[in-house]
Amino acid sequence: MPLSVPDRLADLPYAHLLSAHTGPLRSDGRYDTVHFDGGEHTDESAGGAAFLECAFTGVSLSGVGLRQARFNEVWAQAGRWVGCDLSESEWQDTAFTGGVLAGVAAHGSALRRTVFRGCKLEAVNLRGAVLRDVVFEDCLLRDVDFGDARLTDVSFPGSTLEEVRLRGAGHTRTDLRGAVRLGLPDGHQGLRGAVISPTQLLELAPQFAHALGITVKD
Repeated sequence: MPLSVPDRLADLPYAHLLSAHTGPLRSDGRYDTVHFDGGEHTDESAGGAAFLECAFTGVSLSGVGLRQARFNEVWAQAGRWVGCDLSESEWQDTAFTGGVLAGVAAHGSALRRTVFRGCKLEAVNLRGAVLRDVVFEDCLLRDVDFGDARLTDVSFPGSTLEEVRLRGAGHTRTDLRGAVRLGLPDGHQGLRGAVISPTQLLELAPQFAHALGITVKD
């Protein structure tokens, strides 16, 4: 079921418990009810770190290593996460709103009950990831790779997909009907099990025809 995403920091159920973070991120660190507000973290190593009921507001992460990190009930707003290693990370009951994820390695990650709202995802590697109850709402996904990923109850309302790869992906109730645009360089590859609209079917018809060896002429 979709995660309800607060619009303001003050609306978080744990807002009154948050304490301000100072200093660099630490490998295997445990951050419980911590507020990361502004600032930039560059080339830091925080592999295996755990973030529980934390908030990120306007935080810039550049080249930060977060391999196998865990994000549980995390709210991130207006952040820029660029060139970060989030491979094999775990996300649950987490929201990323109004931010940018670019050049991010997130292959083999597990995302559950997670919302991306009003975000830009560019050159994000989600190969082999497992996504369950994930919503990409009003997002731009450009050069995002879901190859060999497993998607269950994933939807894209109001989102634009450009150069999004799905080859080898497995779908259970993946709903693409709300997407504004389906830019799929793999064509029909990786769509088995997904739900699309009649209009989207017509847009993809040339790719389906080519795959089946059908020539369409007037």
